[in-house]
Amino acid sequence: MASHSSFKKAAGLMLVAVLASRFLGLIREMLIARQFGQTGAVSAYTAAFNIPDLLYFFLSSGALSSAFIPEFTKRFETGKQKEAWQVFSIIGCVMGLVLTIAIIAAWIFAKPLAALLAVPGFVESDPHLVQLTVVLTRIILPCQLFFFIGGLMMATLQSRQEFRATAAGPVIYNIGIIFGALVLSRWFDIAGVAIGTLIGAFLGNVVYTFYWMKKLGFEFHPSLNIRHPGVIRVAQLALPVIFGLGLPQIDVIINKWFASYVSDQAPAALNYANRLMQVPLGIFAQAAGTAILPMLAAYAAKNAIDDMRSGIAYGVRAIMVESIPATVFMVVMADPLVRTIYMGGEFTPASVSTTVIPLIWYSVGIYAWAGQAIVARGFFALQDTITPVVIGTVSTIVFIPLNYMLMRTMGTGGIALATTIAISLHFFGLTWFLRRRLKGIEGGSILKTVARIVAAAAVMGIVCIGVRLGMAHIVNVESKMGAFMTVLVAMFFGGAIYLGLLRLLKVDELDYLWSGLRRRMFKRPA
Repeated sequence: MASHSSFKKAAGLMLVAVLASRFLGLIREMLIARQFGQTGAVSAYTAAFNIPDLLYFFLSSGALSSAFIPEFTKRFETGKQKEAWQVFSIIGCVMGLVLTIAIIAAWIFAKPLAALLAVPGFVESDPHLVQLTVVLTRIILPCQLFFFIGGLMMATLQSRQEFRATAAGPVIYNIGIIFGALVLSRWFDIAGVAIGTLIGAFLGNVVYTFYWMKKLGFEFHPSLNIRHPGVIRVAQLALPVIFGLGLPQIDVIINKWFASYVSDQAPAALNYANRLMQVPLGIFAQAAGTAILPMLAAYAAKNAIDDMRSGIAYGVRAIMVESIPATVFMVVMADPLVRTIYMGGEFTPASVSTTVIPLIWYSVGIYAWAGQAIVARGFFALQDTITPVVIGTVSTIVFIPLNYMLMRTMGTGGIALATTIAISLHFFGLTWFLRRRLKGIEGGSILKTVARIVAAAAVMGIVCIGVRLGMAHIVNVESKMGAFMTVLVAMFFGGAIYLGLLRLLKVDELDYLWSGLRRRMFKRPA
């Protein structure tokens, strides 16, 4: 489909980059698990991200870029490059100043904020972990300024269809954390991992991205002129986008908040499970979501609604090709996956089950997380930010009491299930209203493709179950090596069956994954 070639090309690059990032992320988590296990120290490190992440979601580039890219793209598409750089400069100065003040305030009041927003359950049960969380929070806080600066620069690069900085940033970030876990932790214990996080955030988001900005050319005019029409428009879009994108992602923060009431190990267990679930989700949803927004923004700027409708439909179908089998595989293979990735050193066999259960419930929602990454950006490209706010608010209103109710009956598994229920509601709500806004999103073709994907994934799941049962007679599947062999065999046979069935069922969206990887890894033409 020629009209979507730019999306496929960008998504192909992002797929390869995110594969590298997620692979390094797994190594990072393996090192942390091996060295520190599923302990209160890891829970403190995990919870130390709560306050910085709140700043990121409400003040930093995660929301701003989605509001900024359509405005920047519109000016570039209509020959107003100088004005586009003015908007970039003003937002950088104003938000950089606001974020710096917020970081300083959070650093000063880290202790009461940690007790309230990060680990309230530890205040009485494990007060020493509260203090550790405060120390780690103060180390990690400046990362958010680096994320903002880098994110804003990456947004301008994405608007010009340049994704290399966006692709490499997370890779460098993970290398920094690995350096902290391998080297700095020898002298600073768990704080060494936090210091590595800070180093990786600076190098990956600021240093490397600025290199590409200089190479491609940019303009920066220091200014605090918040009355600029373009800045006002971005500000009008940003607040709703913050809630539209931030609320469904804030679930991780809320999860850890509730987990601190379960046990001192619960936040660590949830973190390990969520990180493992994020591997397939990040590879597919992050790559496609990042790549599709500039394309949709360009369609919207030209009022090419038919192209936009087709682009969103293609994006949803393509993302389901990978996310649905990923869900099935993660659910069926949760136990051997946890043993393969985490077990060893301080992470004992006794810790496996407490990570497996939330992993299963998190994984059930992979399809919804992946789908909303596409659909939400359809609204933002149209500069309709009110609808995602309303839907995101409703999802969060449902999500918070769900955490409490399911935590009391199911522990950490219930907290993960609450996330899956909420994100599913969010995805279906967004899809329904976008369909009405565009007067259709080729729903028939989406449902037809999804039905074929589900059928192929179901057969793959049965094959994986057979592999687990068969391997139990050959190797000790509870050992790390036995679990690793089981995962490999299941991936080979299950993957081969799934891909073969897709070809048989003529699911053409498989091209999204294969052609992108082929072009980027083997340098072949599309």
